[in-house]
Amino acid sequence: MLLAERCESERLRQIIQEMQRHRFGRKAETLPEEQMLLGLEDVEQVAAAGEAKQDEDAPEGRAARARKRRSNRGALPAHLPRIEIVVDLEDKTCPCCQGELHRIGEDKSERLDLVPAQFRIVVTRRPKYACRSCEDGVLQAPTPARLIEGGLPTEATVAQVLVSKYADHLPLYRQAQIYARQGIELDRSTLADWVGHAAWHLRPLHERLLARLKQRPKLFADETTMPVLDPGRGRTKTGQLWAYAADDRPWGGADPPGVVYVYAPDRKAERPIAHLAGFKGILQVDGYAGYAKLAERGDVELAFCWAHMRRNFYELATPGPAPIASEALKRIAEIYAIEKDIRGRSAEERRLVRQQKSRPLAETFEQWLRAKLGLISQKGKLADAIRYALSRWKGMTRFIDDGRVELDNNAVERAIRPIALNRKNALFAGSDGGAGHWATVASLIETCKLNDVDPLAYLTDVLTRIVNGHPNSDIDKLLPWAYRRQALKAVA
Repeated sequence: MLLAERCESERLRQIIQEMQRHRFGRKAETLPEEQMLLGLEDVEQVAAAGEAKQDEDAPEGRAARARKRRSNRGALPAHLPRIEIVVDLEDKTCPCCQGELHRIGEDKSERLDLVPAQFRIVVTRRPKYACRSCEDGVLQAPTPARLIEGGLPTEATVAQVLVSKYADHLPLYRQAQIYARQGIELDRSTLADWVGHAAWHLRPLHERLLARLKQRPKLFADETTMPVLDPGRGRTKTGQLWAYAADDRPWGGADPPGVVYVYAPDRKAERPIAHLAGFKGILQVDGYAGYAKLAERGDVELAFCWAHMRRNFYELATPGPAPIASEALKRIAEIYAIEKDIRGRSAEERRLVRQQKSRPLAETFEQWLRAKLGLISQKGKLADAIRYALSRWKGMTRFIDDGRVELDNNAVERAIRPIALNRKNALFAGSDGGAGHWATVASLIETCKLNDVDPLAYLTDVLTRIVNGHPNSDIDKLLPWAYRRQALKAVA
């Protein structure tokens, strides 16, 4: 047992070292967070196997270990159905006096059970009728509307494929393999056909979601690369998936959160200008120069991201002694500490606290940066980091006078992460059109997640309503946050 514990401890030390290298090492040496979690999963599995061996080898301590597990496992959701199993005595007579036993209580335990996904065939019959007295023809109920005319799937099946691909990051060929294990032979191209049909029907919702977000007074914006197959050259080209998000929860805003992705074949400044046509308000962004051209038009004010500014100093401070960069990190941390204290308060409360506490710190920081810039080489990375901050200082400090503005762009960067996970699994989109489908479906799924809406239930219901002729004039009722309100009313 001691040997196993030593091996486990050594494994944990290795993982900690890898995490330190991931956090503090050079970029070329870092590992994705998901890889680190895989390593921790292995350690946890080994620990669980050791507990199972203990249960077998030392049964006298099994009850105590079981109590410990029950105290740490949390509660199972109340909405799940309960299937009760009664484990009772066969003989209810007292072993001593042979009298009848009476019930004085019970022990109750709950375990999570799983019923594997079950495929079924929906058979639709449409009886035909004719009149015996006349021969005017045959009467029959009209064919129910379908998402894919003449196709195999129900709307729920298509929704499952969409959620598996865009929320659970399962490429279509892997889904086809899963279905094959159930005896359902579906070619990958068939699944792609389903996705294409669904994405086409969902386009109006994607467009409406973007339009609704552009009506907000403040948005986040960011972009990430989207490799797209370029058949003419026999390799991939680099497109861009732009993300525009709204999230007012940190200051208690009434508008629901949302995010919309828009695909573009390049990163030109014309792209966000076109996407955000009609938007008037504050746009919180990173340092990409293209947003400045949008602001030059006069309708948009830019708020810049302190996390991006901090990253420049962090990269200089971690390799070794760097007094100026380290001092910059310390000053930035003081402002972040104030933000932590006021998170969740109203916009006006945040504004007042920022003016009282953050403004003096920001003004002193700016003066300090300008003084240090005059003392160092203008060709070094430290000078670049300072100039990055000072050249955007008006946008960096816009948060002080507006409680709705965040200190960083993390809200939209979190919305980018699922796209990166999909990209790792699918590697690239097959065409510009496929990347557009990616943007359409992912926008609805990620907005569902932000609003605590089950994407599968949502897409099943929305696709069903669309194919049954839901009026486009009433499309707002199909947006994810509206679906949540309808679900809550139904429960109430």
